[in-house]
Amino acid sequence: MPFWRTFPFILTLLLATSAFADDDYTGPVETEDGMYTETWFLHSFLDLSDDLEEANAQGKRFVVMWELKGCPYCRETHLVNFANEEIRHFVRENFVVLQLNIQGSRAITDFDGEELEERELARKYGIRYTPTFQFFGEDTAVMADLKPREREVSRMFNLFKPALFLATFRYVQERAYEAENLRNYLKRTLKGS
Repeated sequence: MPFWRTFPFILTLLLATSAFADDDYTGPVETEDGMYTETWFLHSFLDLSDDLEEANAQGKRFVVMWELKGCPYCRETHLVNFANEEIRHFVRENFVVLQLNIQGSRAITDFDGEELEERELARKYGIRYTPTFQFFGEDTAVMADLKPREREVSRMFNLFKPALFLATFRYVQERAYEAENLRNYLKRTLKGS
């Protein structure tokens, strides 16, 4: 068979596998402020409504990951959970992740237009532990009118073992929160794990 006839098939195969390839992953990067980050995390202008709209445009869910310099559980999240290829692929394919510092001073514009420093935004949402993941709803039009905690569809805090960590992201991606709480979902889906 001539090459030109097999070329479309080869190109399709390469593109399909490259969508899931993670050859560029070299592990987490330590930032100037002493926290770990992932190169694939969102580089944001720190406007939550814009970030949510960007996630929606990509067909993904929006999640904020709160961290703290020197937090051993944050470090472990990067070195264990995000280092796990299955977890990393699932999160990258389905979520836009914005990393914030629970004690940080960068200015963030909340969904209601209020501009706060990271640490003030953390207080507004009742973020007390690191890491904490805030999974937000998808409708940007209603976010400003909701109370801060009502904007979230789920929240995960502290360090979860890889299976629980991935299952929590699946819970949000599948919109299982519309039918059951996270605890019941984890019991049902992790049975026998």
